[in-house]
Formats: sequence, C-alpha cells, structure tokens
Amino acid sequence: MRKLIYSFFLLAMVFSSCQQNGVKDEKIIGKKSLKLTSDLMTPEVLWSYGRLGDAQVSPDGKTVLYGVSYYSIPENKSNRELFTIGIDGKNKIQLTTTACGEYSAIWRPDGKKILYLSPASGSMQIWEMNLDGSSKNQISDVDGDITNIIFSPTQKQVLFTKDVKVDKQVVDIYSDLPKSDGKVITDLMYRHWDTWEDGKYSHIFIADYADGSVNNDYDIMENEPYDTPLMPFGGIEEITWSPDGNKVAYDCKKLKGKAYTLSTNSDVYIYDLKTKETTNLSEGMPGYDRSPLFSTDGKKIAWLSMSRAGFEADKDRLFVYDFDTKMKKDHTQNFDYSPFSMVWTPDNKSMYFVSGVKATFQIYKINFDNDEITAITKGTHDYHSVALAENCLIGTKVSMIKPAEIYRVDEKTGAETEISFENKEILDQIAPAKVEARWVTTTDNKQMLTWVIYPPNFDKTKKYPTLLFCEGGPQSPLSQFWSYRWNFSIMAAQGYIVVAPNRRGVLTFGQEWTDQISKDHGGQNMKDYFSAIDDLKKEPFVDENNLGAVGASYGGYSVYWLAGNHNKRFKAFISHDGVFNSTAEYGSTDEMFFDDWENGGAYWDLNNKVAQNSYANSPHKFAQNWDTPILIIHGGKDFRIPYTQGMEAFNAAQLRGVPSEFLYFPSENHWVLRPQNGILWQRTFFNWLDRWLKPKE
Repeated sequence: MRKLIYSFFLLAMVFSSCQQNGVKDEKIIGKKSLKLTSDLMTPEVLWSYGRLGDAQVSPDGKTVLYGVSYYSIPENKSNRELFTIGIDGKNKIQLTTTACGEYSAIWRPDGKKILYLSPASGSMQIWEMNLDGSSKNQISDVDGDITNIIFSPTQKQVLFTKDVKVDKQVVDIYSDLPKSDGKVITDLMYRHWDTWEDGKYSHIFIADYADGSVNNDYDIMENEPYDTPLMPFGGIEEITWSPDGNKVAYDCKKLKGKAYTLSTNSDVYIYDLKTKETTNLSEGMPGYDRSPLFSTDGKKIAWLSMSRAGFEADKDRLFVYDFDTKMKKDHTQNFDYSPFSMVWTPDNKSMYFVSGVKATFQIYKINFDNDEITAITKGTHDYHSVALAENCLIGTKVSMIKPAEIYRVDEKTGAETEISFENKEILDQIAPAKVEARWVTTTDNKQMLTWVIYPPNFDKTKKYPTLLFCEGGPQSPLSQFWSYRWNFSIMAAQGYIVVAPNRRGVLTFGQEWTDQISKDHGGQNMKDYFSAIDDLKKEPFVDENNLGAVGASYGGYSVYWLAGNHNKRFKAFISHDGVFNSTAEYGSTDEMFFDDWENGGAYWDLNNKVAQNSYANSPHKFAQNWDTPILIIHGGKDFRIPYTQGMEAFNAAQLRGVPSEFLYFPSENHWVLRPQNGILWQRTFFNWLDRWLKPKE
C-alpha cells in the first residue's frame, strides 16, 4: 500500500521539473506579482495564492522555518520554496530558488543547519544548508525516495521514512512476464484511496549523522507489511524521538487484507535502539491510537486515542503514560472535543494543542495537575498548528476569507499578530466576502450554527441566488476552513450567497452531535439542510426562486438525496465524488470499516433492520423523482467512492431526461489537485450555476 497523501502528490508533480544531477533547471515557478483589474476573486486569482505551511520554530525559539508552494496554470504544476522569518516578522529570508521544490524542512538540534528533502539528484534525498541558504549539500544517498525526516535530539542520528518492497508481485513470481500488468488478488485492501497494492510499504529507517553525512541506515520495520505513517493521510506527527535519542515511538495499523479493511485499530509502538526490540504501548485499545509525543524529560508519553473500533470520527482522547508508574490516563474526559498538534510545556506540567469547538479551531492549554483546559485564542478562524517560541506561541491560521499565514500568539492575552504576510499583495486588492454566524432552529428544536457567506459589496436591497453547501465526511468539520476548490470566498465573489449549515454529524459540536448521523444518512441531517435553507430563503435578499445545492463526498451523497426529495426547493444541483448507490458503493470501496459503521452492516444482511434502513435511503432509490438540472463530477482515481457512482447518477439523469453534465477527471482522486483541472472545475461549476440560477437579462 503505497503512501500517497496530498503533500507527497505535490512532490511527484514537481519532481519532473528538476533535471537530474544538477543539469540546467527549467523555468522556476515562484511568487506572482499581480495587478488585478477587478476586486472580485476569480479561479485564476485563487490559484495565484502562495500556499504556506509546515511552520517549524528554531531551537532558540526566535525564528520560523516554513515552506510555500506556488502554482503555474500554463505549466500545470507547482513548486515549493523554503523561507525563514523572525518571530517578530522581520528578517525574512528565501532559502531556496529552484525548479525542483524543497520539502519537509527541519532544524538541526543545535540550530546551526537546516535539513530538507529535494529531488535535485534524481530521487528524493536529504540535503543540508546554512541558515542563510548557502552551502547546499546532499547528505543522503539511499535507494528510492525519502518521504519524511526527523533529527534525533542528540544530533547523532536522523530518522527517515521511505517505501520498501515487502510483498511479491506478478513479476516476482513469473520473471518471464516482465511486461504483464496483471494483478493476482487473493485478499481485500487491494487498493487504497488512489493507488493499487504494489507490495510496497512506508517504513522507518534510522541512520547515523556525522560531519554532514547520513550513513548506515537500517529499517526498524524490516519485512513488516505495514505502513508508517498511517495510510492515506498520516504525516510525520505520527513518529517521534525520545529526548535521550534511545527510543522511537510511532503508530501503525499492523493488520493486513480483510482484517485491515474492517478495522481502525492502530497502536502506538516504541522501538528501543539499544535492544532493537519493539513494544506495543496501547495494546488492547481497539480504536485509532496515534500521534505519540514524549515529554521533554522522557518520563512520559502522550498520544491520541479513539475508544470505538471501526469508527474513524470518534472523539480523540488525550492519553498520557507514565514510564515510572506504568499507568496511563485520559486527561480529556471532561472535554468533548478532539485535540491535535500537541506540544509539551518545558516543565511537562501542561500541554498546548489545537481543537475544533463550535465550528472554529482554537489553541488550548491543558494543566495535567487538574486537567483544566483553557482557551488561548478565540475568534472566527481555524488554527492548523501550534508551536512554542521565545515568550510566545506560533501557529498557522486560516479563515473562509483568508488562506494560511503564520501568527505570533501571546499566551496570556490571546493577542494574535500576523508575521508572514505571504498573500497580502493579493488580499489587499480583493474585496472580501462577509461571513456571518447564524443560529437556526431545527425540526427537533435544536440550535444549529449556520455560516452565511455574503458577496463582496453586499447590498441587502437586492436579491441574490443562493447556494446550500452540503458538508462531506460525513463527519468533517464545517469550520472556518480555506479550500482551493470548495472556496466560499470565490462562490460569494461570483454573486452567490452561501448557506453552510453545521448539520447533524459534523465535528466540533460534541460527540453526541457527531454520532447522530451514523446509520441515519437519509434522516435528521437532511432535515437540518431543509431547516437552514428554509430559514434563509425568508430573507428579502435571498432569491428563493433561484436556489442551488452543492457538495462533495458525503456532501455529494446529500445532493443526490436532496435531488429526489427537495419538493421543488432547488433549481440546480452539483454533486462531486458522491455516493449515488449505497449498495454498489459498499461492494467497491476500500475501507470497509467505514461503510459497516455508517450503514450498520452489509446490504445482504436481510435481518439487520438498521442496515436495511440505510440502504433503503440510498439516493438512487429516489431517482424516479429527479426533475432538476444536475452537474456530476468525479475523479477516475477515487477508490474511496469509485467513479462508477458518478456514471450511475449521470446515466439516471440522462435517461430521465433531466438536464445534466458529467465532468470526469481520469487523473484525479477524491480531490482535484492539478492547476488546469482545478480551473476547469471552477469554470464548469460556475457556468452550470449561472446557467440555471441567474435569470437571463
């Protein structure tokens, strides 16, 4: 199961732009200096933003290291450069300027060098440079591509991950058939997310580091048919060193085939470099256990744990294990939300983390003496990370109207100061949308937070076509996220009001609210959608005769379901990568635990009333009611919800005589990642909406 997550996909995209062995570079894709002719965002402007991330604070706490990806629409690819900036926002330095892209940059523990990954030599290897970007040298030379790196705190060793061949494939069994592309499949999990099983797994390697060179690497997971980090979205936060450099903790789901596809049971393992032994720290804990983090004195280790096996949207509990007492404790029993991006305080008595609460993501601090949790930040935004710096915290933050930037946070006051300003030049030329939090009463008399996004220069005396946005997941948070596809600012800039309800099932409103969608996909959450749009359409500025509904993944399922049950509310639909036929999807998806949990079981279990009710509410069961124009979008490499779901829906619409289009991307997965495909997506999306929701002159 090859590890192919979003960041690694970007590496592959830009790899071809850098010729091997330092030969002449191609045109460098860098930051654009734009002079806009309009203050309204367009798809082209959206793809011109620098995409900032991976902020790393220096060992002395005074400087931030980070990367920014830039995209070229004509060249249909991206490039990533590295930067440093002082925590006061001064002394910004661009460290790299190449066509290759540089990734996973980290500080050496003494703060005197920076390590990073680059494909400049022909494969993804570890490079080292001075703090000003000078003296760049390749320091590793291993077979294959390195995907993550972490320094040992002692600076004597470095840890990296890469894919290794474990399982035999056809060519290994029949050496006389080297050109055959056939696959002999004998177990489940033969494909995952967007890649087919190829016999390779992401493993952890440890190597010596000395005199600017990485040598003597060895695989601590040798011959194990398992991935670390977890497939498909895991990252370097799932691996950590002990402070003395003698141990490595990591999480892994050590299951195969059918057992793997039916379970979420990952565990936290500790590898001892001296004894070469591996122990399971979370044995007997049935759900996801991940993201281990040693305390600064090495006496304790924290990690995140879900209690229910098979449920990927369960609450993440913050456990701490004491190596002296051999006791572990859940410190978030009274906190009904999920932490992530944890960092210990120097005295090990507290920890900072990020968590989503009521549709925003904030920085929190927990005191382990009494488990008291205090919010450090507040406001209409999403923090993605938090790190300790000199006398402050550093975090990356987004909102519905602003892409990621780096902020300095005063722990005592919560005051936030932007320091990166990567996209200021563009943002200063764009008229922002207005975002409003509105509480809507649902059919069962609950209060539901609904985001309403208004067009720039909104005029309440006018009427605007309005979109109901259906969130995916089904348990994804509908927070203040910034997306380069489902972007509320660009929807508003095209003259639409957007109604985004935090319907039953979304995260950040407590686990009870989240749990209520499972095994009830056609139930209360659909009523929540109607409550939101029916409430907003009463407003004089909403054109109730020109309403649309749009969404992806479970949001796409929702659109298909609404198309058969909306009672003439909507004039246009758009469904991206949605489930149309739940029975067919059950038989072709990758992670079976997901469908088993959400549907309550298999479609052939005729005595299972819960499961049978789920399949009875499949959107295709209501296709006979379809009478409203629908645009269907799907990616050919989407193995979570295979593209045949989109085909089924399009065929149904066509055969019923419903105006419909099918936008198909053979090279895309559950997302749309290539620039020109992204532009085509946006143009098709708004052409469809404009055609049906904007009255002709």
